Amino acid sequence: MFQPQFFKHKLDDFCSKTATEWHLIPPSAPHFGGLWEAGVRCAKYHLKRITGTANMNFEEYSTVLTRIEAVLNSRPITPMSVDPTDTQPLTPGHFLVGRPLTDIAEPDITDRKETTLSRWQRQTQMVQHFWARWSHDYITTLQNRNKWHKRFAVKPGLMVIVREDNLPTMQWRLGRINNVIPGPDGLVRVADVRVGGKMIRRPIAKLCLLPIEDNDLAQVPVDNEESSN
Repeated sequence: MFQPQFFKHKLDDFCSKTATEWHLIPPSAPHFGGLWEAGVRCAKYHLKRITGTANMNFEEYSTVLTRIEAVLNSRPITPMSVDPTDTQPLTPGHFLVGRPLTDIAEPDITDRKETTLSRWQRQTQMVQHFWARWSHDYITTLQNRNKWHKRFAVKPGLMVIVREDNLPTMQWRLGRINNVIPGPDGLVRVADVRVGGKMIRRPIAKLCLLPIEDNDLAQVPVDNEESSN
């Protein structure tokens, strides 16, 4: 039906022309996947809990999965440029449709009783529940887990995700660090971040640095005396 041999030949031709090399993990070894398998596990964990007992037909379930797919592909990966005034991140959506993925602006109905909702509102409620849970866990995984042993090299100009509660679906609060505020011991624990047209002050525990892959490189060890404070 899908002409697998024809597709395979086209894929082989494309990879040979673009010098693409595949590095595959062994079968039945998802733990070799590292970060992307951790992302899959996080998504599946919340997906099971919001749709496990839901009574939906095929079209409704397909709609919910498609909207959740858009949520997953809206996540920021890295800044689009080094311009300190540019807060547009590169997302998986850029590779799929050439632009960031967006969603319809809808009121928050996560606290509404299911019996008072229409079928469309019920689908929206499930997506909002998924967004609230998944985005919280996703940002947590991006932040440094060894905060008592290492510290971020936070400096002006870096793009960050500002961790906020109750954001609308697929809305990431992004900004650029404008100024850092060191404490008496010389450690930076607070920073001024320019978000949109205004300046906000946040602790670095509420900031997630981008690009994500540079987080480990942007850390410097501290001695035991500092880590015990």
